[in-house]
Amino acid sequence: MLSERQALSVTELVRYLRTVLEEDEGLFSVWVRGEISNFHHHVRGHMYFTLKDENSRIRAVMFSGNNRRLRFMPRDGDQVLARGYVSVYERDGLLQLYVLEMQPDGVGELYVAFQRLKEKLEAEGLFAPELKKTLPFLPRRIGVITSPGGAAVQDIITTLRRRFPIARILIYPVPVQGEEAPRAIAETLELVNRRDEVDVLIVGRGGGSLEELWAFNEEVVARSISRSRIPVVSAVGHETDVTIADLVADVRAATPTAAAELVAPALRDLEERLALLADRLVRSLDKLLIRKRERLESLTNRPAFQHPRVRLKQQDQRLDQLVWDLEKSFRTCLDARRSELGHLVARLGARRPTERISSLRERLGRLERSCAAGMINLLHNRRALWENRVGKLDSLSPLKVMRRGYSLVYRYGEDRLIQSVSDVEPGDLIRVRLADGRIDCQVWGREALSDE
Repeated sequence: MLSERQALSVTELVRYLRTVLEEDEGLFSVWVRGEISNFHHHVRGHMYFTLKDENSRIRAVMFSGNNRRLRFMPRDGDQVLARGYVSVYERDGLLQLYVLEMQPDGVGELYVAFQRLKEKLEAEGLFAPELKKTLPFLPRRIGVITSPGGAAVQDIITTLRRRFPIARILIYPVPVQGEEAPRAIAETLELVNRRDEVDVLIVGRGGGSLEELWAFNEEVVARSISRSRIPVVSAVGHETDVTIADLVADVRAATPTAAAELVAPALRDLEERLALLADRLVRSLDKLLIRKRERLESLTNRPAFQHPRVRLKQQDQRLDQLVWDLEKSFRTCLDARRSELGHLVARLGARRPTERISSLRERLGRLERSCAAGMINLLHNRRALWENRVGKLDSLSPLKVMRRGYSLVYRYGEDRLIQSVSDVEPGDLIRVRLADGRIDCQVWGREALSDE
């Protein structure tokens, strides 16, 4: 007991309160009912949340060592019952409930876990009917995954040997309850699929409580059944027990005995059915044979088979008739063609092609003569025009002008024509071009003349 005058630090006060709370037997193990809020699942596995009711709230923590045994994943809004002890988190001076175990309030924990896993797998499509595989009609090897010491395996073996003794039965012993059961069942399923040594699998066990059947509600078992390439028949408990394995399996059997009946047909029933089918086949063949025989007799009794020569004579007469018809048709066609040919010959004669050819030849001669005369006249005119133009060009020739006494004066050594006295200076050398030659000269003087 602290005295009234003793002053404590905050740490000492918080630590004292923590000691008081942890030594209170009433708070060491207390059940608390409330609603979860502010739930946070830390990466290290610890769960932090608040428990509240209408009037108050308290912080709570559930460490990973305790929450790994939970059958359900808590979330905001869940009503739960939590058991733990009350203490103070010294760093913050925060009152907390340290939860050791927790279960849903109002419904069983296993039921909640079952519903949540069912919803999860259904959302992933693991229950879809299109994923269900068909059971083989006549399995040669049947695998059974169950406990070797249970009554279920004996029921299955007895039923299989009674109904279908020619099938080989392979027993894969596994624990069917307890913590090791889910993983053992899943690993055995994977092993059987790798070996591929059976045609169909029965997975199950006999009846029991929900806790005893719980291995077949584990996710690892459900996913291994879903991955199985071999058709799986689940047979867990009694008809009223429905597990996740039943929903994922290709076929659900109400009991282990019913599973054996599903995978193996009754050999005696098959033999009886085979005998029945054989008898039906023989009777059908007898009836068919009778009908064919009656048909044969009916055909042989027909007049065509009784008096075949009569039928041949009729056909021979029919052939003569057809030949006559053919000849008549040919003659008619030939007459028509002859008439058409005569008509065409008459038309050709009316057109007189010889006279027309003679007329065309005369016209062609006239055109040729007219064309030759035109060409000669054209050539004469062209020649006269050419001679006239040649005469004009000759009268304009400089050589002809120079023969009349004119000459052309160039600078010596150049082709430039001197046209004015101003183009030369006394002493310049010039060249004079005459009609019959040239003269090289030197200018001694120059004199410009006025216009006369």
